[in-house]
Amino acid sequence: MALSPLFGSLVPSQKLQALTSNYLSFTDGNNDFAQQYLPEIYEQEVERYGNRTLSGFLRMVGAEMPMTSDQVVWSEQNRLHIAYDNVIMAAGAAVNVLSFNVTATITNVIAVKDTIVIMDPTNGVECTAIVTARTAGVVGGADATITVAPYGAAAVSSATGAGGIGAGARTDLKIFVYGSEYGKGLGDATAESITPSFTQFSNSPIIIKSKYQISGSDTAQIGWVEVATEDGTNGYLWYLKAESETRLRFEDYLEMSVVEGELAAAGSAALGANNKGTQGLFSAIKTRGNNFSAYGGTLAEFDSILKNLDTQGAIEENMLFVNRSLSLELDDMLAGLSAGANGGTAYGLFENSEEMALNLGFTGFRRGSYDFYKTDWKYLNDASTRGGLVKAAGGAGIAPIEGVLVPAGTSTVYDQTLGTNIRRPFLHVRYRASQADDRRMKSWLTGSVGGAYTSDLDAMQVHFLSERCLCVQGANNFVIFTK
Repeated sequence: MALSPLFGSLVPSQKLQALTSNYLSFTDGNNDFAQQYLPEIYEQEVERYGNRTLSGFLRMVGAEMPMTSDQVVWSEQNRLHIAYDNVIMAAGAAVNVLSFNVTATITNVIAVKDTIVIMDPTNGVECTAIVTARTAGVVGGADATITVAPYGAAAVSSATGAGGIGAGARTDLKIFVYGSEYGKGLGDATAESITPSFTQFSNSPIIIKSKYQISGSDTAQIGWVEVATEDGTNGYLWYLKAESETRLRFEDYLEMSVVEGELAAAGSAALGANNKGTQGLFSAIKTRGNNFSAYGGTLAEFDSILKNLDTQGAIEENMLFVNRSLSLELDDMLAGLSAGANGGTAYGLFENSEEMALNLGFTGFRRGSYDFYKTDWKYLNDASTRGGLVKAAGGAGIAPIEGVLVPAGTSTVYDQTLGTNIRRPFLHVRYRASQADDRRMKSWLTGSVGGAYTSDLDAMQVHFLSERCLCVQGANNFVIFTK
């Protein structure tokens, strides 16, 4: 009886070559428990997306500080001088009477004998006048009024050459007080006492959680591929990679949640059921800051931003975090500038060290009296977040966020908890912490695998938790760019 090839046996050949009769196939599904020739295996993964983490923005521009309450409240100063926009001048007999709406925060504090400038921004004309009478106005009712006597004409509606601003009704006048004039021996019977006021803002932290779980059996399983992640984790145990990526993803969420966060509006579906939201960076700038849409990369457009900054806090040093499109537009704009009064390079924020600035990814330039430091913001370029979003033809669709301008330095605000004025970075994170529990970034193990012996679960669970919110102070100095 001839001996037939049995399971796992080989048929010899006269020549040294691999044949179907003497080669144990690795993939045909028959003798896949072993193989005669090892395949050429690249053990390490190919990092085709480079460094995939997105966090780091807040570490560049802000700070993290503990808090012990469910809410952080701060107050910001209002303007020092008295001015009103959208002032109305009616046509006809009441040509020297100006009126404007009053609210709980914007009341009529102009006094009799105050001297004012009346400007018509639409027609580009102005005149000066002295206030002869006033009414306080009613919130939600009658407008506040002032009666004025122009210095150069009989009436505000007189022709511009005669010291007025011209006849006709106006609805967009601007007025501001520049002083007062009293006759000899007169008292201040009608003078107004101005009490400084402030604007109060608040934000609430949100709780962020994540978890990774692996069974005890899988922790002992060795793979062919050597894993390697952005935080330096490596080895042939695949769960190391999964746990590491869960941690990296959670660390990105810590930043993304306070950049994208929204407060739950009254009547919204999210409000309630322990959901309240938190105001993130984009929401704060859109609500309280400056919005610049469809920036075309021209110097005139950029100068309009400077002119707007002049009307706000005029913070000298500012940082631009931009996507690739806006970065190239700014580069093209700067390519047409020469050093000196028109532009040039500035690194003042980095102790005038170009090397320090470049190591942090910033390039600096100066325009007017402002220094700007530009860097790419990966979050706006990454295809898994806001990158790759293109506005549809004709202007329809979502307006992609192209970048933000963030003032450098600190602001002085009144802290309700401490009861004193404090200096804080314009942009900073507050996280819950006390002597009993620090919730900045918590991580712990449960189960019965991986060194944890807290339950009879044959698995390792890695838990992550944080509770935090973002404070955007002086948002009137921030700019958000949309396409």
